[in-house]
Amino acid sequence: MTDPTRTTSEPYDIAVIGGGINGVGIAADAAGRGLSVVLCERDDLASHTSSASSKLIHGGLRYLEHYEFRLVRESLAEREVLLAKAPHIIRPLRFILPHRPHLRPAWMIRLGLFLYDHLGKRKRLSPSRSLRFGEDSPLKPNIRRGFEYSDCQVDDARLVLLNAMAAREKGAHIHTRTQCTSARRIESIWHIELQRADGSCFSLQAKALVNATGPWVAQFLEENLQQSSPYGLRLVQGSHIIVPRMHDGEQAYILQNEDQRIVFALPYLDRYTLIGTTDRDYEGDPAKVAITEEETRYLLDVCNAHFRRQLAQSDILHSFAGVRALRDDEAQHPAVVTRDYSLSLKTEQGAPLLSIFGGKLTTYRRLAEAALAELKPYFPDMGAPWTAHECLPGGEDMTTPQELLAEVLAKVRGIDEALARRWVNLYGSRVWTMLGEARSREELGECIGQDLYTREVDYLCREEWATEMDDILWRRTKLGLSFTDKERERLEQYLRAF
Repeated sequence: MTDPTRTTSEPYDIAVIGGGINGVGIAADAAGRGLSVVLCERDDLASHTSSASSKLIHGGLRYLEHYEFRLVRESLAEREVLLAKAPHIIRPLRFILPHRPHLRPAWMIRLGLFLYDHLGKRKRLSPSRSLRFGEDSPLKPNIRRGFEYSDCQVDDARLVLLNAMAAREKGAHIHTRTQCTSARRIESIWHIELQRADGSCFSLQAKALVNATGPWVAQFLEENLQQSSPYGLRLVQGSHIIVPRMHDGEQAYILQNEDQRIVFALPYLDRYTLIGTTDRDYEGDPAKVAITEEETRYLLDVCNAHFRRQLAQSDILHSFAGVRALRDDEAQHPAVVTRDYSLSLKTEQGAPLLSIFGGKLTTYRRLAEAALAELKPYFPDMGAPWTAHECLPGGEDMTTPQELLAEVLAKVRGIDEALARRWVNLYGSRVWTMLGEARSREELGECIGQDLYTREVDYLCREEWATEMDDILWRRTKLGLSFTDKERERLEQYLRAF
């Protein structure tokens, strides 16, 4: 059986394997340049590394210590671009860096922040400054001095979703829960075999193949393509914990530790604090990664060394872990392995294979442009780069989130500000697509729980590839932290009948 979404027997220009941020970014960019694109993802979009991040769009202040100036400069420039592209899911955030003199001298931090302010274009974000902490500080009394600078917070899973939607709207075909079982070159064309979760199979052809499988990039090369990996791959586990909100205010904290690493304590979903991340080498199946007791103790200890409020294991509401697939640069410690990306292009029989190693959320768009530059010799008629100046779905026709919030509250009767704000932060201007003709709470259908109505669930299944409960609760809406067992059961029932 051939690709059921294909209306012609002609091969696709590009087939992308992997539905994380790099895969969907490349698919969207390529489709917008006029290429025919198909993407397949074995699980749900953003179901692994791309939804297990610290949820930041940032330049990487600590990368300056490792002299990664190009990466920091590119990341800082992208911070501005992405903030303009998706103002509903990306917001500015001020970071407080408590000064601990025995770890890093003040002059070093000032120099680093000066570079951070000036290496990249900074139009929307405020510059860094020095701070003195008073009696009302949530930090321990002995921490009296610090610094403040700007970065951005992002809904990581929705960043992936919006790029997949952009790719689809540019003509790409997106297949979730569809595994690539094999791919082989025959007369300058890739012949690709795919299998859906229900066991049914189909095939397609493509002129170029992009391996964007993240932690599985080397495994895919070796097992599916029978090729050796051009780079060594280092799998690094990063874990996070979520606790009740630790302090008032919207600021985040970046905490220095004795091992020279840093840990973030980030405001999360109004009611929580997100703490992470760790860095440890990982072996095993990346799909089965989970936080360890050692990592949990580490994160708690770092926070307890800084904050007046002391955390215990019992305060942890949720934890998650992901595996970053980094190009092995033989660094001694996982924390200093480069977060930069590398692209490997192989051409045999005229059919290119591009494999993606490394990368980070902040630079996904530039990585996609670099990938298309590698493939341009095989598609000389492809269009010019375009993604820097076009909004992601929901960011178009939008002034500010605050103005859209006021509009939703004025036009939808019976809803409160918390629900309207959640909608605006998730869907931006696409909130009207989600609502359809509904203009009152009574028209939203059944409330499954936590102000999640069936109209929204229908939209997520119809437009955002959601098929299972975790797709909706953890990657589309982030309501998993507040849903009760009874509400989960009702959502499961509704999805089975959808």
